[in-house]
Amino acid sequence: MANSSLISRILSSIFFKRANVGAVRYARNSRSLFQLVKDALAKSGGLSGNNIAAFREQLGVVTRLIRAYASGEYRQLPWKTLTSIVAVLLYFVNPLDIIPDILPIVGFADDIALVGWLFSSMGSDIEKFRQWEQTTANSTETNAHPPKTIKIG
Repeated sequence: MANSSLISRILSSIFFKRANVGAVRYARNSRSLFQLVKDALAKSGGLSGNNIAAFREQLGVVTRLIRAYASGEYRQLPWKTLTSIVAVLLYFVNPLDIIPDILPIVGFADDIALVGWLFSSMGSDIEKFRQWEQTTANSTETNAHPPKTIKIG
């Protein structure tokens, strides 16, 4: 219950509204998307704690998705999902939000809650990417080690 209240406050905040406006601009520029991914991964690298592993895993998936989209490898992403992911990442990298990141321990609570909300709201699109990623990895492994052919004659 408290988490849904926090999410409601975040989604209606001026900080998230600004991130949403910026998301459209970022989503149209591959270079900006790559930089956003780099910034998000750099910021997440400084996080530690028992419950951070799941957050990092989720963040890793969305950053790989954005990288694949920006590089043109994966384009089966609805525009709404793309801009939502970008808005969440923009909110995450901004140190000034509902709960400023400079506050020890609690400063990242809103960021973590927002990434969790993203996964519950856009889960089917993120899962489709995971499946595509797995299929791509499997086909790359198969192509890297083609079966040996035997010459007869």
